[in-house]
Amino acid sequence: MADRTPPLESGQILSPELPILASPPPSAMVNGEGPQQVILVQVNPGEAFTIRREDGQFQCITGPAQVPMMSPNGSVPPIYVPPGYVSQIIEENGVRRVLVLPQQPDFHPGGHSPLHHPPPPPHAHLPAFIPHPAMIPPPPHLYTGMAGGVGDLSSQYISQYHPAHIFSEQVSTDSHSQHGRPSFVHRDDRTSKTHERLQKKLKERQGGGGGGGGGGQVKDSPPSSPQKSSNSPPVVDIQNGVGGKGLEAEHRHMVACSDKQIGKGKNGESRELDKEAQALLACLSNISKPVVSDIQARGALVTWSEPTRPESEKSTEDDSPLPDPLSFEVSISITGKDGKYQSKYCGEGLNATVEDLRPATDYHVRVQAMCNCLLGSPSEAVSFTTLSCEPDPPSPPRKASGNKNTLSLQWKAPCDNGSKIKNYILQWDEGKGTSVFEQCYYGPQKLYRVTKLSPASRYSFRLAAKNDMGVSEFSEVVDLFTSCSVPLPPFPPELEMAGVTWLCLKWQRPSSSPKEDDIYYILEMEEEGLGYGFQPSYDGDELSFTVRNLHRSTKYKFRVAAYNSEGKSNPSQVVEFITKPDRPSCPCRPVIRGRVQPDSFKMAWEPPKENGGAEVTKYVVELSEGLSGLSWELAYSGPALEHVCEGLKPGCSYQTRVYCISEGGQSPLSETLQVQTPAVPPGPCQPPRLVGKPKAREVQLRWGPPQGDGGSPVTCYSVEVSGAQSEESREVYQGPELDCSVGGLMPGKTYSFRLKAANKAGFGPLSERYEVTTGPGAPEPCKAPSTTCKSPSCVVVSWEAPPCNGAQVTEFRLEWGAAEGSMQVCYSGPSVSHEIKGLLPATNYFCRVQAVNVAGVGPFSEAVLCQTPCSVPAAVSNISALKESELLKYETPADEEEDEEEDEDGGFSPPPVFSPSTCLGICWDPPCDHGSEITSYLIDLGEKQPVVVGPVTKHIIQHLQPDTSYRIRIQAQNSLGTGPFSHTFKLKTKPLPPQPPRLECTAFSHQTLRLKWGDGPAKAATSDALQYHLQMEDKNGRFISLYKGPCHTHKVQRLNESTSYTFRIQAFNEAGEGPFSSVYTFTTPRSPPAPLKAPKVERLDDNSCEVAWEALPLMKGDPVIYSLQCMMGNTEFKQAYKGSATSFHVPNLQPNSDYRFRVCAIRQCQDSTELSGPYSPTVTLPPQRNDAAPAASAGSRTSAETNRSRQSLTDEQCAFLLLMVFAVIAILIAFVIQYFVIK
Repeated sequence: MADRTPPLESGQILSPELPILASPPPSAMVNGEGPQQVILVQVNPGEAFTIRREDGQFQCITGPAQVPMMSPNGSVPPIYVPPGYVSQIIEENGVRRVLVLPQQPDFHPGGHSPLHHPPPPPHAHLPAFIPHPAMIPPPPHLYTGMAGGVGDLSSQYISQYHPAHIFSEQVSTDSHSQHGRPSFVHRDDRTSKTHERLQKKLKERQGGGGGGGGGGQVKDSPPSSPQKSSNSPPVVDIQNGVGGKGLEAEHRHMVACSDKQIGKGKNGESRELDKEAQALLACLSNISKPVVSDIQARGALVTWSEPTRPESEKSTEDDSPLPDPLSFEVSISITGKDGKYQSKYCGEGLNATVEDLRPATDYHVRVQAMCNCLLGSPSEAVSFTTLSCEPDPPSPPRKASGNKNTLSLQWKAPCDNGSKIKNYILQWDEGKGTSVFEQCYYGPQKLYRVTKLSPASRYSFRLAAKNDMGVSEFSEVVDLFTSCSVPLPPFPPELEMAGVTWLCLKWQRPSSSPKEDDIYYILEMEEEGLGYGFQPSYDGDELSFTVRNLHRSTKYKFRVAAYNSEGKSNPSQVVEFITKPDRPSCPCRPVIRGRVQPDSFKMAWEPPKENGGAEVTKYVVELSEGLSGLSWELAYSGPALEHVCEGLKPGCSYQTRVYCISEGGQSPLSETLQVQTPAVPPGPCQPPRLVGKPKAREVQLRWGPPQGDGGSPVTCYSVEVSGAQSEESREVYQGPELDCSVGGLMPGKTYSFRLKAANKAGFGPLSERYEVTTGPGAPEPCKAPSTTCKSPSCVVVSWEAPPCNGAQVTEFRLEWGAAEGSMQVCYSGPSVSHEIKGLLPATNYFCRVQAVNVAGVGPFSEAVLCQTPCSVPAAVSNISALKESELLKYETPADEEEDEEEDEDGGFSPPPVFSPSTCLGICWDPPCDHGSEITSYLIDLGEKQPVVVGPVTKHIIQHLQPDTSYRIRIQAQNSLGTGPFSHTFKLKTKPLPPQPPRLECTAFSHQTLRLKWGDGPAKAATSDALQYHLQMEDKNGRFISLYKGPCHTHKVQRLNESTSYTFRIQAFNEAGEGPFSSVYTFTTPRSPPAPLKAPKVERLDDNSCEVAWEALPLMKGDPVIYSLQCMMGNTEFKQAYKGSATSFHVPNLQPNSDYRFRVCAIRQCQDSTELSGPYSPTVTLPPQRNDAAPAASAGSRTSAETNRSRQSLTDEQCAFLLLMVFAVIAILIAFVIQYFVIK
């Protein structure tokens, strides 16, 4: 325990427990796309956290706070720890925590701990730890050290770390050199001296406690100061951070701290470390004032020197070097030496260029030095004044006044930028409408009057300001118009459309006014009878207007006048228009006049209370039979206020209603009047008819209803009988039936029968007489037959013979039927039993029997009810397939029960989704159950196991093969067994939706991307089954559609250079839409410069010439340089010049040699890359001839053309020679193969 490392104090890091939380699953903490992960750094109360942002400025965040940091590769960022401690990752409940704990006894604080160096990230090109800029508060103006307390690791943090997954972050020192970090062996002299001095102090601390009992002293003493330890090199790989600066400052802050943050221990060593921190702070504060040079209008160069130790410390520690590296912050003030300063630069250099300054403005600049988390005092402020420059662009001139031929312009003076504005330059396009501007005014005034202009014309102006430093840029172009003359009176307005309360009027533009003139119109209206005169109703530039809120059927007068900037015209002629009348209101409800007759009634009504401004021309009466009101007939149309409705039916209900018609239209319908005509007794009936042969004591009569029921249903019939000799008649039947049996007669007698009908109004007249003669006696009625069920479809009926009344029974007649009134004879013969087959199970049947002899047919017996027993169900019929819409909305009975259970529990689960590729939905009509309720259905699919479902009429068959045909049969089951199968029904599942293809970029440029997917031709027919849907993500993060069709390629145009675009694709066919693919990102390259025109070559003397070419503007802020190449004779092109100039002097030319020149533009990008454009056409410089004989200019031109053609002919000859050589070599190779290999 003597060598145990003391616990880490809270002031040396963020907190005793460094709660950098990172959730392992990407879905919990991922912020954005890819493997990026947001990590929250918790800052405890009373502590501080300092970071360096991307712009180079430091930011200090005081606790309590949570700082969001973004790790692009998804790993926990590296943590710097002091000597004697180790960082470990503990994972609990899906959350990772980084703990800083003391090292084991075999750890030596004096060595170089690998824990001071963060492990290299998985990808070298990704930053390891990037601050999230959107969630960080603005930085304060003053930087202070972290305020930390004194104390060991709290027990509440130690106790909760039960055994969990622990991952060590120790990395060997060899890995640092692989990522650009310097090895510890190579140190400069100052670092070596500091390291030796710290090693000496550590040995003294470890040996001061003695042997055996010094454990307590070593435990209470703090570790070595990280400010003077060189175990953590400050150099950080620039690929593993944001510009290499933000991460470097952040790592230094997590390790180093001031003397206040370390805290004081129980011995003198900690106080010595506090003195060193104070000495370092005094050294940082001893910095000289900066030097300002190269002062421009909007920028200046600031240089400074490193701080030096005070004179008092130089005498004691002359060889102690300053800690390395040092950072410097440059801040400027525009409000004076003691005003508010703004940071302009933060870095490790000794000079900086301050930009974005105001011209002709006094500034004060100062510099501060920083080391680790210590910030020195600012240096003495130095004042400087920026230079003056040309004025700012002025605002566009405005029109002060004007008429048909003049325009008076005014403008305001812009910022002069330190030099007084002397003159203004006003230019105009002379009314030509082109972009060519001419100067119309030059002088110091801020107004100008332009004369001799054309009326109603447009003129464009722009303005620039000039001082002693130069001319500003021109303002925006402004268009001004001259006025024209007063317009002529327009034509009177015309009526376009009229309404009850509005009139729509239109008018025409005066023909004499030019199109450029802005003409406005005033529409005036006068209402007849009010006496207010004409009042304005509209004022504007439209040629039509709808006047509203008028009175119905009222006359109005209108006139219109036109005006412009020159004045108002006379009004037009007055026209009169009348609004339309409104439709009248509904008439009053009709009433009955007098008594309602069986075939007619008289009705009357009152006129409407409001006629709408026009007289009612006619009234229309509609009549409807019955109370439904579905069919209405026209009963009357005319001006009268009463009407008699005739030709009605007695005892019938009628409805009647009235509406009126005027010039304003048709009124609403009145309330309905209901009328009931009284009923009358029914008319005479036809005489009754004899049914069958007359019996000895009974006859069967039948009759029909009367032709007229008198408006009320017939409720009763009365049959009267009288003898042949007696005139007295008696009633033998009274009832609602249409037949009767008259008994109690004597055989062989003649009787006369008469019939009459009755309703609620009474009995009608008697019919004519009908005479019937009775016959011999028929047998007596049989007793009720007995039934015995042999099977559900077979019944045996038996009966007994009745008394025959003197004549032997020759046959029996059996009637059978499903109802008593519709029984039919099913057997006729001498047998006293009969077997009936082909019956329906579980069905009620009625039967009766009668006896027949030579005298006639006896009466029927009583009807007997027979019920067949139950049986298996019938065959299922009408099988059909469910539509896709019904398939998606289908809910199984089990799902409904689960929904009820979930409703009771308060939960909710989405319904299952049935795919038409693996499911088939069928429905059918329930068959007859034959007396026993159907309990289930059996669905036969052929090869698969039959599916048993409950008593439902539709079902979804799942887990089927896509694009497969199935033969389906269904049979019903009840408690008695299984019924027969239905007819076979064929169904086929749809194929599966297609998977998304792989998307790739086959060609690209700075404005276009050609994307390709799948295997197929670039262009496919529209009839192809498989089609694709390509989408691109916009600026708002939403995907928009680019292409939908069968093609396999698409070209995306109108893109920006050097920009990343995100795409995704899906395939779909008749089976449906497939899933979207993963997101693909493609980046457009930068655009190269445009090609240059052929350069101009001018020979200066025999040995030199000058080549000049055109200049290109900047490409989005990137400068453009030029490369000039020269070729002498038939040699290769060599670079003669590369730079930003547009001309070059070529020396040392050889006489009697021709030269060729070409030039290209090169774009210098911000990332130090160069993009070369195409070369310009070649320009030839002919050789200088020294012949004595002078030659004419035409001759020299001819010689130059001859040399050029000779040179081009030489190129053709070279190409032909190369072609011949290749042909000879090919022939030789073919000959060798033919001779040696084949033979």
